[in-house]
Order: sequence, then C-alpha cells, then structure tokens
Amino acid sequence: MNGNFSFGDYFKKEAIAYAWEFLTSSQNQGGLGFDPQDLWVTVYKDDEESIGIWREVADIPLARIQKRGMADNFWSTGQPGPSGPCSEIYFDRGPAYGREGGPEEDEDRYIEIWNLVFMQYERGPGGGKEDYPILGELPKKNIDTGMGLERVAFLMQGVENLYEIDEVRPVLDLAANLAGKTYGASVEDDVRLRVVADHVRSALMLIGDGVTPANDGRGYVLRRLLRRVVRSMRLLGVEAPTFTELFTASKNAMVESYPELQGEFDRIIRTAVAEEESFLRTLTSGSVALDDALQATKQVGASQLSAETAFLLHDTYGFPIDLTLEIAEEQGLGLDRDAFKALMQEQKDRAKADAREKKLGGTDLSVYSEFRALGETKFTGYDELESDAKVLGLISNGSSIRTAKQGDIIEVLLDQTSMYAESGGQDSDAGFIHGDGFSLEVLDVQKPVKGLVSHKALVRSGEIAVGSKAVTAVDHEWRLGACQAHSATHVVHAALRQVLGPTALQSGSYNKPGYMRLDFSWQQALSNSTKAEIEEVSNLAIRGDLAVSAQFMSLPDAREWGAVALFGETYDESVRVVQIGGPWSRELCGGTHVSRSSQIGLVSIIGEASVGSGSRRLEAFVGIEAIRALNAERALVARISEGLKLPKEQLEERIFANVEELKVAQKRLASMQSANLAELVPAAIANGINVNGTLVVELQIGEVSDSNDLRTLAFNARERVSSENALIIVSATLAEKPLIGVATTEASRNAGIKAGSLVRLAAAILGGGGGGKDDFAQGGGTDISKIGEALDAIKAAI
Repeated sequence: MNGNFSFGDYFKKEAIAYAWEFLTSSQNQGGLGFDPQDLWVTVYKDDEESIGIWREVADIPLARIQKRGMADNFWSTGQPGPSGPCSEIYFDRGPAYGREGGPEEDEDRYIEIWNLVFMQYERGPGGGKEDYPILGELPKKNIDTGMGLERVAFLMQGVENLYEIDEVRPVLDLAANLAGKTYGASVEDDVRLRVVADHVRSALMLIGDGVTPANDGRGYVLRRLLRRVVRSMRLLGVEAPTFTELFTASKNAMVESYPELQGEFDRIIRTAVAEEESFLRTLTSGSVALDDALQATKQVGASQLSAETAFLLHDTYGFPIDLTLEIAEEQGLGLDRDAFKALMQEQKDRAKADAREKKLGGTDLSVYSEFRALGETKFTGYDELESDAKVLGLISNGSSIRTAKQGDIIEVLLDQTSMYAESGGQDSDAGFIHGDGFSLEVLDVQKPVKGLVSHKALVRSGEIAVGSKAVTAVDHEWRLGACQAHSATHVVHAALRQVLGPTALQSGSYNKPGYMRLDFSWQQALSNSTKAEIEEVSNLAIRGDLAVSAQFMSLPDAREWGAVALFGETYDESVRVVQIGGPWSRELCGGTHVSRSSQIGLVSIIGEASVGSGSRRLEAFVGIEAIRALNAERALVARISEGLKLPKEQLEERIFANVEELKVAQKRLASMQSANLAELVPAAIANGINVNGTLVVELQIGEVSDSNDLRTLAFNARERVSSENALIIVSATLAEKPLIGVATTEASRNAGIKAGSLVRLAAAILGGGGGGKDDFAQGGGTDISKIGEALDAIKAAI
C-alpha cells in the first residue's frame, strides 16, 4: 500500500490534485501515465465540495462521478474519534470485464486503485458503518490516502491480477513447471499455484526481516505460510522438496527492488528448507492418521471432526490445527475450535500444575494468596547479601503453622529478603535464615504467586515462630557463581548475535553457579568453527573488563534504548535493563549480575543441540567450573597420550587410524560370522520337523554381535525352502538378552501363518515385545531362560 498524509496542513483540494497528477502524468514526467478517460471517481453522497474540486482539478464529467452512502464512502476507526468522507478512484478495465455503469454497477470491471480519506469530523459511539452520530468538525483537518501498489502494477503491466506481475509470476510459472501443470487450465490448480507464488514471496521477505518459524506470534504467521506452500505443492502432485528452487526464483524476481536479499539469502534459504524438511516429516506421519479419522467421521454420518481427534493429531504428530481445519473443510467437515482450544488449555494447565507441584509439593495456592494479600515481598538482594526481616508466616505440607522446630522442613514467608527466588532462568539462592534462638538452612526459594517469595528451609537448630525477627544471609560463593553464570548468559547471547546475526534471539535460558544454557532461534546445527568463534567472542568480552550496570525505566524507553526482550513475553510498565559494555549487550532482566565482565572468569562451551524445530540449545561451564572442565580434558589427553606412548600432537591421527582399522576388522569378523552361521542352515533344514503340515526349521545360534544376523540367517533359510509350506525360527542372544526372529514362505502365509503374531506371542514369554509383517518379524525380551518355552509356544500356535 502506498499513501500520503497531512496533519493539519493541506486538505481536499491538494490531496485530489496530487493523486490526479501522479496517476495521469506521463511516466517521463514521473507519473503513471493512466488515460484520464479510464478513471472514475466515487464520493460521499453529501460531499458536494469534493465533487466541485474533482470537476475543477481533473475536469471529470459528472457522469463519471458517483455518489455513495456512509457504508462505502465514509471512514472511521470503528470507535469514537476522527472520521470523514472519502473519495475513491477506480480504473475501468473495459467491456470485456463486465457491465458498463461505473463502480456502482460492477466492481469487477471497475477496480479501485486509490482511496482519499478526508478526516474532518469527530464521530460519536455507535455500531455498524452507518449507525453513529457526527459530533462536529475537527479543529485540524487531516488527509490519509492509500493506493494499491500491486493493483496499479498489474494494470500497468497489462496482466489479469497481482499474481501475474513481474515480481510474482516467475514463482507461479516455476511451481507449475515442477508440478507438470498449465496455469489457466484448472481453477483448483490455479488457486494452489497462486497460493505458492504469494506465500513464497511473503515468507522470503519475512525471513529476510529476521522472523523465524515459531509456534506463536509473528513466527507462527511465517510457519503457516511455509506450511501452506508445502501442502499446495503436494496437492499439485509434488511431494519432493521444492523450497530451494521456489525461493531462489522469488529472490531473483525481488532482488532488484530489495538488494539486501542477496546478502541475506543463504540464511533465508537455510531457514525455509529446514522448516520444509520438518513439515514434510510431519505430513508423512500425520496424514494417514488424519485420513483415517476423516473417513471414520464420514462413516458414522457426523458433520464434525472431533476436537479430541484434532488434539491427538496435534499432540502426537505435531499436525497443525489450521491444516487439520483446512483439510476437514475440503472434505465437507467442520471442527469445534473452542473444544480444541479447551483441550489445549487443559494440557497447558496440567503442565503448569505438574511443574508447580514438583516445586511446591502439591501445595494449594490459596494459602499463599492469603499471605500475598498482606503485601509484596521486598527483594533487597541487588544491594546486599544480608537483610533484616520479619517472619510473616510458616507453611508445612500446604497448611499455615505458627512454629517449627529442629529437623522440620518448612516454607518461610518474610516481609523482605536478600535471597533471589528462581525466575528469569536463574536458579534460586542458597544460604541461611538466622534469628534469636534459631538457624535455618535455605534449600530453595520460589515465587508461588506473583509478588510473594517462599523460602523452603530445614530448621537446623532452635525453634522459629511467626512474628520472629530474622536475618536472611545469602551464601557468598553461591551468589558469586550465580552472578557469573547469569552475566555469562548475556555475554554469550550478545556473542551469538554478533557471530550469527540479529535473528539469533534468545528463546529461553537456565543458569546456576558454574553452568549456563541458552536456547536461541536458529535453523541448523552450529559447526565446530562457529562454536569456537562464539566462545572466543565471549571470552574476549570477559577479558575486556566491560562495565555491567542495571537500571529501571519504562518499557517504551527500554525498547527505544535497544534493550532485547523475549518476543511474546509480558512485561510490567517499569522494567530493569542490564547492560554489559554499553550498547553491546542490553537486555530486560531481573537477575543478579557481576559488576565487571572480567569477574565472570571464563566461558567454556560444552555442547550445542536441537531442542525443537527452529530452536537450538547451547550449554557452557562458567568460572571455576569451566577451569575444572578444561583441567579434566587436559588430564584425559595426558592419560591417553601416556597409554598410547605418543605425544599429544600425534594423538588425533593415531586414534582416527585405529578407528578405521577397527571398522575394517569388524567388517571382516561380521563376514566370517555370517559365513559360519550360513553353514548351519542345511543341517537345520534337514532336521526340520513337520507341525500340522508346516515344515518348521529351527536355528539356535547363541550370542550375536548384531540383531540383523537373525534377519540374514532367516532369509537365507527361507530362500532354500521358498517353494514349501515352511516356517523359519531363529533364536539368539545379544548382550545377554534373548532375541527371536520368524520368517514365513508364501505357502505358509497362505495357510494363515503370520510372523508378526508369532513373534509377539514369543516376546511376551521372554518379558519383552516385538512385531513386524506377515513375512518376517523380530522381537526380544529380558529372560534368556524362557527361550525354549517361547519356541514351544510358536510351534504350538501353528
């Protein structure tokens, strides 16, 4: 959408003149070059002033100026406030597109390209587009116009719609070519091709702007666009991945207008392809289940797919609800979305309740609410490690008590505390609560309800009572470690963004003395060199002795200051901003931190892995734990060097050489074992027994190194008796656990013998499980002594 605005400056005459000049001036003069004879205008029915201006400025005949009511040509926000008449400019596409008579007659032929809104009135409350009073004129009149950029583009380019313009059509044509379709040959196919073209372009620009696929917010909008592309291509008959080709075509079409796409494209395509691969797996696993559910729903004559089925698809297969809805609608079925949302909320509530129960031992929160009503717990721990306090309450097993004695584990509620309660990814403080005649060791600190801090503590000595004066004392070493770890998390986050770019945003974290982990948005595993670079940037920032400071400010000021906030989180109006090295790292944070980055000591990255689609987790040791970990690694290298009698510089080459030699030896051994096992087959066949007309061949082969040996041996034996009604049973042990494999011939299957059923029967006796198809199945268990019984059960079942 293009537009121009005026706030108390120019008004109707100038706005109409500007629009008309831009539309009708030649392209050499900077205009669009539309023929004035092709343009029509609509105005609000009582706006005679605009009619006069159109006649004066554009010399449009009255026959091409049409009056309309409030519903069409009077604009407001839908709420009391500024409003006013509007004037719309239409392009006449010609008699081939519909009836004559202007926009009032046929809006398929007459396409709106520009809307000029004259905000000159204040409207009152009321519903609908017409049912509200006009209270009077605004003291300052404003202009707000909107021109449809893509509508103008397809009209100027002489094509039928926005999907055929030069920045979209290449993707549509490529999608059609990949699917073996002809654009224009089928209405259904055309819709799917347009979806692909439009959504690929939208996704390209969203990812380019830093959005990554997610399950909420703007990330979910992107995820839905990408998923609809995948599904549209599948409906067009293409099941193979296509994003690399489609996004490349879209980038080539858009890069002239958006040159920044060239430098960002590697990241864009990595993000898109990772999401495509993930969703293709989801479709493969979930589509069969959904199809079965849809057929079952139709067979019973129901008009709606059950919310329980949709929830199961979402919970078990990751099948998105919007796709379930779309497919159900295509099958003529509805879905109760409210019931689905209720099931999702129940799941969330259960998860929260389970987490709270683990932390609070299942305590009813009402007891905390009563204490919260007395006031908020003041946290003094930013400025001091010891704080005077008053005991407001004691809780034991979910009930309020007045006193507690030595050996009791209770929860202590104070008016203020120096102890940090677990929040914001930071673990709780450790320490003690002392008072006259009592001492408690603090085991955990939580916020059971907002604004209230609960100290779980063991009474080490004496007796504590409600109303007692107390002192909270944080363990100095623990707090130092906690501050190091939390500040290290900020440092690593800033390093991630420096190395990977601004789209590598934190999505979660956890830190405690000596350890930190950071979840961040990224589509692929980090290479060893990238991890090393992140670690180096982090430690250079630590060595740089950067100042660390915190201050409270309003949320808008924090955002303007550039502070990083977690997307989707809800923050109070006043927030705390922690910065390290000035603008290098600024984050909204309520945790505790060191005062200089050098106090962190050291960060040593120990791992990086996926924690979900589009999300990675990086873990590191911090401070003294990082030093201990490096010392342990150094000691390990020294032991290996001593054992192999090699200098450490030669260890890598030797170890890899040994591994390759071991692989070769294992292959040779496996080949020899297979040959030895194969020699058992002729004798086993010769000793086969007839059970109810079926030749049963038993092979008991003892310990094997690979469960695939059973399959190989069973297939070998079956091939030799393939023309007979035969059953092959192979038993073995692997790591001192029993294995059973069963193979059938075509004749035995025709006689009703199913390998899968027989293996499940035997595996149950062995104390395990198994399964497979009718021609071959395999299973196992835990009780080696029951192998004979399992074999007898198979023969008895024939």
